[in-house]
Amino acid sequence: MPNAKSPRVRAVPAVTRAVAILRLLSRSPTPQSLKTIAETLDLVPSTALHIVRALLAEDLLQVDPQTKRYSVGVGMLPLARAVLENAADFPSLMRPKLEELSSRYGVMAIGVEVPDLDNMIVVALARSQAPVRLHVDIGSRFPALISATGRCVAAFSGQPEKEIEKRFRLLRWHNAPTYDAWRKEVDQVRKQGFSIDRGNYIAGVTIVAVPVLNSRGTISHTVAAVGLGSQLDRATSLALARDMRAVAQAIAGQLAIHA
Repeated sequence: MPNAKSPRVRAVPAVTRAVAILRLLSRSPTPQSLKTIAETLDLVPSTALHIVRALLAEDLLQVDPQTKRYSVGVGMLPLARAVLENAADFPSLMRPKLEELSSRYGVMAIGVEVPDLDNMIVVALARSQAPVRLHVDIGSRFPALISATGRCVAAFSGQPEKEIEKRFRLLRWHNAPTYDAWRKEVDQVRKQGFSIDRGNYIAGVTIVAVPVLNSRGTISHTVAAVGLGSQLDRATSLALARDMRAVAQAIAGQLAIHA
């Protein structure tokens, strides 16, 4: 059974709060005051101050001495570089493949990590010049079961249906499918090996996704492509899905070799 023997992880509040501060500031286009940080994360100001000071000491944050506003610091760079430079990881393997897909089809091509049923994380990205109403950056997080990728997660995660349904009920779509209709689509994904979302998640936008499966046959990542509905008609979407499936299979094989 999935996760039956997973070790119990004890919460460490100081670490959790420090990570929350780093995430908040990494997503903010402008530096933030201590008051804003504390209010946004529902922290006691004195607690926020202690954590911010510790992060400053490690150069993970920096502060403008004039405005007293905080932003991520240069100490983050070696950590990010180490992630990017580690050999044979999913992002480094995916980047040239995503660039090729984006160039060939004029779509935004995305490599997504799926750590659990709650979140999917964008870890690789190739942008197109076409206007697409979905803002995505490296590190962006979305509910794991949303859109085309979500159907792949539901089909290949091996998680109990009751856990999947519970999370499905919390999703927010532009044009939400019923759960029964969505489950039928998930079953189809299991058979065909890809999913296409036409305007369910975002009006006028088509999203194609294929799973990257590990040696156990469960999903670890997905490859996704985002384009305007007028751009990705049925024939183009199916051709794109076939090419993405070939990419996913190749990447899965490379990851297995280097595991």
